[in-house]
Amino acid sequence: MVKALVVRGVNETPELLDVTLRAVGANDVRVRIVGAGVCHSDLSMIDGTLSPQYPLVIGHEASGIIAELGPDVTGLTVGQAVVLNWAAPCRTCWFCNNGQPWLCSTIEGITSLPGGTLADGTEVGALLGAGSMAEEVVMDASGIVPLPDGVPLAEAALLGCAILTGIGAANNAAAIQPGESVMVVGQGGIGLAAVVGARLAGATTIIAVDTSADKEALSRAAGATHFLLADPKISKQIRALTDGRGVDVALECVGAAATIRQAWGSVRRGGRCVVVGVGPKNQEVVFNPLELFHFSRTLTSSVYGNSDPERDMPRLGEYVRSGQLDLAGLVTHRIGLEGVAEAFERMKRGEGGRSLVVLDQP
Repeated sequence: MVKALVVRGVNETPELLDVTLRAVGANDVRVRIVGAGVCHSDLSMIDGTLSPQYPLVIGHEASGIIAELGPDVTGLTVGQAVVLNWAAPCRTCWFCNNGQPWLCSTIEGITSLPGGTLADGTEVGALLGAGSMAEEVVMDASGIVPLPDGVPLAEAALLGCAILTGIGAANNAAAIQPGESVMVVGQGGIGLAAVVGARLAGATTIIAVDTSADKEALSRAAGATHFLLADPKISKQIRALTDGRGVDVALECVGAAATIRQAWGSVRRGGRCVVVGVGPKNQEVVFNPLELFHFSRTLTSSVYGNSDPERDMPRLGEYVRSGQLDLAGLVTHRIGLEGVAEAFERMKRGEGGRSLVVLDQP
């Protein structure tokens, strides 16, 4: 039995409850959690933007130590430091076989998998198959990624979602080139990681946009050359910073119709706009046929940064070891499981960067 944060329904406050995890199966791994990031996708599972089954152990961005292996698991060892991959691919479907494991058909649309039971016998799900706001998790071995050497274990949790998503959006989805100009809308955990990704890709003009002026220091530390407060007419300010053209690339990390439209309108003719944020189904983004023709822009989305953790994690480890990626610098609050509810409130208010649950376990 472990302590875990459980949500019983839409907009209900997470409760710290005793959960009996499901038994470790032949291909499963039990991981003792050391660090767990508080991600906006967790909030989307709570507020109804996404539609999971309740009750649900929340959390999906985490790192820890392997405590137990199923008998058929190979390539991993007890005591090994790992990061959770919440989009664990099957490696056999059409998408996996064609180099797009982030679109794996076996996990498409899945918001939770069986996680265990509550004290009264009620079955509880694990968010995205992870449910990592807990002392321990049981996951299929396909969702367990070895942690590269030289990466701090607790902070490594961010690699599992924010970093892979943000840096991946910049490097994989947008394919930012040296010397390009980039706009990043939204400076939460993923937006800050996208700024880092733009810097690592060699962008020379990186414009961070957020509703909170307090985010400027974080954005500039991540690599932003400019910081602008969100404004319905932001595209005029963007053009003023780019010789009247607009940016080469816009990364929209909010997931709202208004900000998607603003990002699109801030891109130069022939440029790229990538939607990274997860938005609701009840909003619509409107384009007219003439502008689609005239501007010749590319509009696309990025799922999990178009990342494959097995491919990308070693490179991220090198960024950390070389000092190009400062994970601790993206964390503004270190909390226990009991502090997650307040972390969500800060997120709603647009305050701070990543909140990191650190479990000091024996």
